Amino acid sequence: MISTRQLKQALTWAIESPNLLVREVNRLYYTRGYRRSFNHDGIDVVAEDWDTLIVLDACRYDLFAERSTLPGTLRARESRAAHTSEFIRGNFHERDLTDTVYVTASPILQRGYPERYNPEFHAVVNVWQEDGWDEESNSVHPETMVEYALDAAEQYPQKRLVVHFMQPHYPFIASDTELDKQTVPDPTEITTDIWNEMMYKSADIDPETIVDAYRANFDLVVPYVQQLLDELSGKTVVTSDHGNMLGERSWPLPIREWGHPPGVYTPELVRVPWLEYESGPRRTIVAEPPESDTADIEDDVVRDRLRQLGYAE
Repeated sequence: MISTRQLKQALTWAIESPNLLVREVNRLYYTRGYRRSFNHDGIDVVAEDWDTLIVLDACRYDLFAERSTLPGTLRARESRAAHTSEFIRGNFHERDLTDTVYVTASPILQRGYPERYNPEFHAVVNVWQEDGWDEESNSVHPETMVEYALDAAEQYPQKRLVVHFMQPHYPFIASDTELDKQTVPDPTEITTDIWNEMMYKSADIDPETIVDAYRANFDLVVPYVQQLLDELSGKTVVTSDHGNMLGERSWPLPIREWGHPPGVYTPELVRVPWLEYESGPRRTIVAEPPESDTADIEDDVVRDRLRQLGYAE
């Protein structure tokens, strides 16, 4: 059932940007009229066999297959998500994950905790909070993630690890262009990101420049993933929460789509890499009660981080 709020939003889009209105029609198709909060055809990553799950945010399968130099066996899998919020809801929400530690560069879990997402991890390491965050690039650098991930592996030797990198997700910290600075000038003033600017057709930049910046962000993170593969024992899977549209046609209405809008389950958004790699003995995994509660993180910190990553309120 479509709400009054959604009807008003649709009218706004019809006036401001027909592209966003068409996107919403496609979302209605994929979500069965908003009845699905994630892609039910995707895999349950928690039920899969791994000791460490490395998540590269917004990494398409074709990008990974073309540019990755990582060892292991690669195949494509279907994600439950076109957006990190759906990945969390579809895989972690209201589940006993007391055998797992979540090390994350993304504030999305905290934004919805505990009303929308309420997983029971043994521990959550919010790398984006305070000293893990780089104010100049408005992101968490991959070398910082490696440091926190290795510390977590040492501190929790009998736990599964989920290591959620921010790259290749925007901002494009590996790019020489200023395009991310153009759309993230001040965290208190953000109303959109580079992807929505492309949808609004208001971005004054060549699309290929954006694609190159996205690729460069992937190339940046690969050596740090390799470092984790070298140093972490057991079975490691490298995957993504979702992909990213780069101007391809969506479906069923063939609009050119950019970014990773939730509820739009095109192949470019839900087809993700699944690289399996084994090195050394497997961990003995033990579930234990949660170590701490993350509910006390200040809301304004979460909002600022999300804005700096291009997530409009």
